[in-house]
Order: sequence, then C-alpha cells, then structure tokens
Amino acid sequence: MNPVGKLLCAALASVTAFGLWTLFQFVYHQFTSPIRHLRGPKGTSWIYGNMRDIWNAENSVLHEGWVKQYGNTLKYKGFFNSDRLFTMDTRAINHVLTHSSDYEKPSQVRYNLSQILGEGLLFVEGSQHRQQRHIMNPAFGPAQIRALTDIFLEKALRLRDVLSSEIAKDPTGTTPSARIDIMPWLSRMALDVIGLAGFNYNFDSLNANEKPNELNEAFSTMVDANQRLSILTILRARLPPLRILPNDRARRIQVARRTMARIGNELLSDAKAAARASATEKGEIEKHSLHGRDLLSLLVKANMATDIPESQRLSDEDVLAQVPTFLVAGHETTSTAITWALYAMTKAPEIQVKLREELLSVDTETPSMDELMALPYLDAVVRETLRVHSPVPSTLRFATKDDVIPIEKPYTDKYGVMHDSIRISKGDPIFIPILALNRSTELWGPDAQEFMPERWQSIPEAISHIPGVWGHLMTFLGGPRACIGYRFSLVEMKAVLFTLVRAFEFELAVPVSEIGKKSTLVQRPVLRSDPNNKSQLPLLIKPYKRT
Repeated sequence: MNPVGKLLCAALASVTAFGLWTLFQFVYHQFTSPIRHLRGPKGTSWIYGNMRDIWNAENSVLHEGWVKQYGNTLKYKGFFNSDRLFTMDTRAINHVLTHSSDYEKPSQVRYNLSQILGEGLLFVEGSQHRQQRHIMNPAFGPAQIRALTDIFLEKALRLRDVLSSEIAKDPTGTTPSARIDIMPWLSRMALDVIGLAGFNYNFDSLNANEKPNELNEAFSTMVDANQRLSILTILRARLPPLRILPNDRARRIQVARRTMARIGNELLSDAKAAARASATEKGEIEKHSLHGRDLLSLLVKANMATDIPESQRLSDEDVLAQVPTFLVAGHETTSTAITWALYAMTKAPEIQVKLREELLSVDTETPSMDELMALPYLDAVVRETLRVHSPVPSTLRFATKDDVIPIEKPYTDKYGVMHDSIRISKGDPIFIPILALNRSTELWGPDAQEFMPERWQSIPEAISHIPGVWGHLMTFLGGPRACIGYRFSLVEMKAVLFTLVRAFEFELAVPVSEIGKKSTLVQRPVLRSDPNNKSQLPLLIKPYKRT
C-alpha cells in the first residue's frame, strides 16, 4: 500500500476508534446517570428525541405542558434520545447559574456558538471567562452607556425619518399609512447602533442607496448557515474529527469569518492608533486619561494603558474575538426585543396610547439616559416585553462534576419516590428555561401569559426568588455569566421605543392568529401561512398627529 493509502487508513482507523469510544461513553452515561430515574416524556425519534418537536413548536409551549403533567423537575429527550434535566425550581436554577465553573456550556453548544461568535466572551469558560469579563466590565458600566445614549437616539431618529419616507410613498387614503415589515428596519437600525457604539464602524445600513456592507453580509452568512437543524450539523458538533470533512456550510462560514477577521484587524489597528495618540510625552498611556465612546476603543485603550498589570490585559486575538460577540449581543437580541414590544402594543392599543401620552410629556426628542430611565410606564413596557417575549428563550449547561443540586420544592421520580434534591453526574445536561420561568403561573399568577405592564406596579413576592441579574427576570440570566451588556440593551430599547411611539401609530397588518414564533439564535415572529417560515412582522404604520 502506498504512503497516502496508509495515511488514509490510519486516519479512518483513528476516527472509527474515536467514534466507538464516544459511543461507549455515551451509552454508559445514559445507563448510569441519576437523572434517568426522573419522570418525563418519551422521545419521538431515536435521533432527535424530543428536539424536533421542540423545534417545531413555539418556544416553551411543550415544556410548560410537561410541567403540568410531570411537575417542576423532570427529564426530556435530547439528541440521540439522551436524557436532559429540566427544572423550574428557582433554587436549583440559582445553584447552576452561580456555580458557573461546575456548570458550563456543553462542548457541542460551544462549537455551534463559535461558528457565529468566534471564541469571545460567550464562548470561553473558567479562568479565561473570568479574565475577559473582569477586563470588559468597565466598558459596559452606567457611565459608558450614558455616553452612548446619543448614538441610540441618533439612529432611532434616522429610522423614524426612513419610515416616514416609506409611508409617503403610499398615496392611498386620506391619512397616509403603509404596510411595512418592521423587522428588517429594526435590524438595520440596531446594526448601525452596534457598529458605532460597539467599534466605531459605520454600517450605514439605514441608507437604502448604500451598497451592501461586507461586514454585514459576512455576519448574515454566518447566522443563516447555522439556522438549519440537520443530522450532519449535530454529528459535527459532537464528533470533532468530522469537522475536518469539507462541506458547503463550513466553506461559507470560513469565508465569512475571514472577512470578519480582516475588518476586525483594521478596526483594532485604528483603535490602537487612537490610543497611542493619547500617550504622554514619555510615551505612557494612563488608564485614567483614556476617553472614547465605542466599546472596542474603550477596551483597547484600557488594554494598552501602561499603569495596569499585564495579567489584566487581553491579547489581540481575545480582543478581536469580541467583534462578532458584540454584533450578535448588541444587534440580534435588541432588535428582536423591540419587534416584540411593538407587536404587543398592536394587540393592546390602550397600552400604546398610554405609553405615547407619557412619552409626549417629555419636551425633547433627544432625552438623556437619566430622563429615559425616569419614565415609569416606558420602563414597565420594556420589562413586560422582556418577560413575555424574551429574545433568547432558553440555554443549556452541563455538569463538569458529580453534584447534588438543592431544590425549593420536593419532586417525585418515576418510581413514586419523593426527593428533596437532584443528584446528577458529570456530563449531565441541564436545560435553563428562561422563557418558561418568565411566564410561570406559579410565580407570576394566573395571568402570567398576558402582556400587562401594570403588573410591575405591584409584583408578586414569589418572583423575588428568580435568580436573574435584572428585574426579577431570567432574560439576562444570572450569576457570573449573566449578560454583560444588559444596560446597553435596556437603554437602546427605551431610546428606540421613545422615538417611534411618539411618531407613529402601529397596527398589525395581519390577523393576530397569523403570528407565530420561531427560534434560531433568537425568538422571532413568523407568519404561519408563509411556507418559507421567514421572520417578519408586517405592521400598518401611520404618523401620529397630536390634537
């Protein structure tokens, strides 16, 4: 046999051995894990377990049904009919989130995330995550977000003007109005915001005359390539040797990542040049003297400061890894949340009217962050949107060691035995039910599924046990891995809603029954009648005229 043939045979043997060892570990774990004794639904597929059912249903609907049938602590079937722990117990969730080194993202989830986000803050674990988080925290503090508020308002006003122009194109009727799919416009606006506020990059995507932006196109390619559930995608995530096999999806992702890396390097060089320009005559860069608005510049300048220890710096590779992370965290989630806020107010016009009255009481169209945060009904609408329509409906963790998870309420296993804790073994996956906890009737009351901003005037005592970092909600998670950019998202949401609701009246352009929900990276609205399942929210928009 020639050397190439021997090499191929050796590679095939290695892959086969790795696959068999992985299969043995998987089967052994399924037959020894304590969570096998939990009650729960049977899998409907040997390959997909309950995952395809979850994928095809609206987020958390199946989980909420299982809770009614099996109680707050149960198991369901993941890929290859493997057991996953599901619990609504707030004490158990708090334990998992606060012991982040014992409960990390599963390797297959991290791989899938890395295909979109790179190896930034949302990807890394352990000491690497703690280091990045510690260094990046100051860039997301209240003072920094306050300095970015005018960018949020500038782009919100630009979106207002673009929508006004779209309405003016429709000559029908005595009162100008137009049917507009609001999703792509909000996405463009949020992209422009994160471009400037994140790394001083001008997408200018609200300018319809501009040519497609290559960074935006690269980002869209990476997101689109990761939206399809396929057996090959599942296997590549679980079996690293398969990732070397070429396929069209992997090629498109690699081309897009090279584009993002090239532009990221240019942005990094520009930020470094700006930091050097602020150096003293001796060439020293002092942290306290550094100024800048965009998050990347703040990060780079602080990283280059000569008066901070080397251990508190990030490498250029780590800084670059944050670019796609900023794009996703500051773009997809916020634009989707604003979309759901408008949807909720079309279903309840009285809420829209009440909010508009409060917003019009402000005598400027460019309020400060403090003025935005002082509007109580706007705050209640944002809170209720993030409760009922959490953009990210769930996440997953796996145990890095055997553990006993404390619980608030006992549960009964499938043998009828009562337990006052949850025993798990290393490698067990734990589902974190963000949306299900946000709208739990046990915590929020019988009207938990309804959109009611007024509920925030008197919240139930039970929700104080929800271990979220903000607002007694799970939306931004909790513990050491809670969303670092939650202040950024909240102020941007308020700035955009402040601008749009003052300027326009919104109605649904289709029956409410037509609107469904579909989750990819985030939970988005779709039309049930659309065979392509395209994310969209068609609205009838008309200018509001003050009487």
